[in-house]
Amino acid sequence: MGSDNVPGSYNIADIWEAVADRVGDREAVVCGAERRTYGQLEQRANRLANHLRLAGVGTGDFVGCYMPNSVEYIETLLACFKIRAVPVNINYRYVADELRHLFTDGPLAAVVCPPEFLGNVAEVAPSVPSLREVLVTGAGPGADAPESVGEATVAAYEEVLAAADPARPDVPGRGNDDIYVIYTGGTTGLPKGVVWRMEDAFFGCLTGGDPMRMNGPVGDPSEVLDRIIDFDFVFYALAPLMHAAAQWVALMWFFSGAKVILHDGSFDALEVWRTIEREKVSTTTVVGDAMARPLADTWESDGPFDVSSMYAFSNGGAPLAESTKSRLMEYLPDCVFTDGFGSSETGIQGSSRLQPGQSPLGTAVFDSVAEGTKVLDADGNEVAPGSGVVGRIAHSGWVPLRYHNAPEKTAEAFRELDGRRYVVSGDMATVGADGEIQLLGRGSVSINTGGEKVYPEEVESVLRDHPDVYDALVVGIPHDRWGEQVTAVVQLRPGAARERGGAVDLEAFTRELAEHCRGRLAGYKAPKAVVLTERIERSPAGKADYRWARATASGA
Repeated sequence: MGSDNVPGSYNIADIWEAVADRVGDREAVVCGAERRTYGQLEQRANRLANHLRLAGVGTGDFVGCYMPNSVEYIETLLACFKIRAVPVNINYRYVADELRHLFTDGPLAAVVCPPEFLGNVAEVAPSVPSLREVLVTGAGPGADAPESVGEATVAAYEEVLAAADPARPDVPGRGNDDIYVIYTGGTTGLPKGVVWRMEDAFFGCLTGGDPMRMNGPVGDPSEVLDRIIDFDFVFYALAPLMHAAAQWVALMWFFSGAKVILHDGSFDALEVWRTIEREKVSTTTVVGDAMARPLADTWESDGPFDVSSMYAFSNGGAPLAESTKSRLMEYLPDCVFTDGFGSSETGIQGSSRLQPGQSPLGTAVFDSVAEGTKVLDADGNEVAPGSGVVGRIAHSGWVPLRYHNAPEKTAEAFRELDGRRYVVSGDMATVGADGEIQLLGRGSVSINTGGEKVYPEEVESVLRDHPDVYDALVVGIPHDRWGEQVTAVVQLRPGAARERGGAVDLEAFTRELAEHCRGRLAGYKAPKAVVLTERIERSPAGKADYRWARATASGA
């Protein structure tokens, strides 16, 4: 299927429409039993866009995507981009206070959600007078559902699409300066909306038309069409679309004309391997050990699986333990393994790549770093390579405009340095003698023990290499002498307690874990206390929940 439609800007909708016109017959997205071609996805997004315009949603209005992974999530993103509205990623595990903050921060003009979330929307809606409409996916709102919540009408998503115009909406003014917003919960506090210009997001978050990191960014919007692949390529998104990285990687592969698989439902390692076999997946991305370790365990219990289609395996958002990566590299011997780093505020900043046969050595060291990325010390000076000084990651170039409705936080994170505008993230790092960046973790969760800084992710990665540890989070607990005591919240590997004789001697186990850590870390970083839990709590994207970990470690 061909087309003369050429994107005139780096606007996400402009690029999507040009690609969809060019490859309309190709399969674009799969989620569970739902499948859409590029043409079908485009038409349904047009219908939703036209309906939203009739409902009064327009340029700059915020629309909530309050859904787990689904084809409707993608349709909502595209529909909003088309009419210059702003889709908002909403964590579907949020409770009422967190939802109320997100609904009012935009504020939201509309929200799309499945039937099981309608009750939560109804609870929050009366405090959001801007909310005009709630569209309910799947089976719709049901016969017993209210016709309105607060000031918003409630309607069935499929019914409004069926009644809407399938023609592409004509929306004047679309261009590089339209905004894209991604909300980040970070490690503490209420979620913040990171506001990007679409041109900046295209290059900073979506690799500038170069998802394979082979050709470099495009020099003109029209060149995106030249990058459309002419072979079968399938990307499998394991993280939920409410997570920045999942949105970004899905969009960058759509722009290449590839097929995107969305993981349906809660993370299920066996279903992941079966999907890789069934859909002939080319590459997938995990979020640290929370996803990677169950995959390795399931391979051992239920494998092997047919992974002949796979040629790359990626990790981002959280570190992988050396032992986990080694196991997966053994099962996927022909795959390139990559680690990436970045954040909602910085975009994609760097990567580390291991070719088949190479051995992983500790946590990833990033030797491929985006131009404009540097590490700054406490005085704002660039950290000298090999100095051992710990600083904050800073990035210039393709960076966001601001935090939405948060001028003080914007001033803290976005700074003018030597005539250039930088975003200074919460990621702490050192710079090796050869210029490689070693990430240590988020400064907001660092532990100050006896005047020394400990970064939890560094310790967690080592703890997970212990044969009895399945998962671990590390937090600082108040201590009379040290200020904070390094404390590990540990989920044991199944069978570990029985192998120790039936019950864990916690004092002995704490000494054993401390000794294990001292083999690879300075002594002050080793945990001084260990708390056992049946299950480590993480976000649906696999991110650490440090608030939960502190409460658990404190006995709260």
